[in-house]
Amino acid sequence: MDTTKLGRTGPVVSALGLGCMGMSDFYGTSDRDESIATLHAALDAGITLLDTGDFYGMGHNELLIHEALKGRNHDHVLTSVKFGALRDSVGGFNGIDNRPAAIKNFLAYSLVRLGVEAIDIYRPARLDPDVPIEDTIGALSDLVKAGYIKHIGLSEVGAETIRRAHKVHPIVDLQIEYSLISRGIEDDILPACRELGIGITAYGVLSRGLISGHWQKGPATARDFRVMSPRFQDGNIDANLALVEKLRGIAGEIGASVAQVAIAWVAAQGADIVPLVGARRRDRLTEALGALEVKLTPAHLAALEAAIPADAAAGGRYPEAMLAHMDSEKRSA
Repeated sequence: MDTTKLGRTGPVVSALGLGCMGMSDFYGTSDRDESIATLHAALDAGITLLDTGDFYGMGHNELLIHEALKGRNHDHVLTSVKFGALRDSVGGFNGIDNRPAAIKNFLAYSLVRLGVEAIDIYRPARLDPDVPIEDTIGALSDLVKAGYIKHIGLSEVGAETIRRAHKVHPIVDLQIEYSLISRGIEDDILPACRELGIGITAYGVLSRGLISGHWQKGPATARDFRVMSPRFQDGNIDANLALVEKLRGIAGEIGASVAQVAIAWVAAQGADIVPLVGARRRDRLTEALGALEVKLTPAHLAALEAAIPADAAAGGRYPEAMLAHMDSEKRSA
């Protein structure tokens, strides 16, 4: 497994990370035994970066990771944890809380659920509109000094917020959606991160399965994010699946699967970008790992750009009501 340094001041991590969210939440039912087997397979393959959130399954995901790591040498495993999202007993969302006192509370619970003395990368899941980012990062900086977290990251925030946060304490990475059909970071956010030496951990590299080459039209299962995702809705889905077929044709010429080419494209955008794959099963993980062997030539990249331009996707990556509250969607004047 190749490795890379996460940002100018961050740790060394595997070239591919595992996003664990789907093992607990947002994509319908999951299989506990298969989830743990997939986590074990990821570790055996050399993946060292496990990404989670304290609100994934209301703590279930952290407990699952803890269980998977029991009895195994995980000295080199890094946990990346998002906090701040408030949920209710039926899984609904009730806003964001990034107040310093709330951060200490969230962290205390995560440390216990994960069974660790310190979290490697700790990040607010979204910007809290009622709390200056300086206050949030200041509180996190205090927790770094106290030894409870090792590095500070950000998630889904814009260039201005990134700059303000970085002035308070070095930011190691920005976690944000980035894929062949979600390229909004390229105008302002990615250049700002590169200027400041901040890495990118890219989630949604397969656009929630849409460009995996496996997804087919049909009714989504209960509690599946794709029920409300604009890109999966009537009026958009056919156009987006047509893009997948273009990708399939290019993947066939390359000699790789659709998913492998989509992941390899993200990795090819820079050594400072670490794709996070959300594999919930060992077969999907094996396929994703195969992306590391795919070497895209300039001709391949040009063909992909021609087939799937930056604005090719039909529909937004989140519903409009959610995008309106996402700092990363605010564009510079």
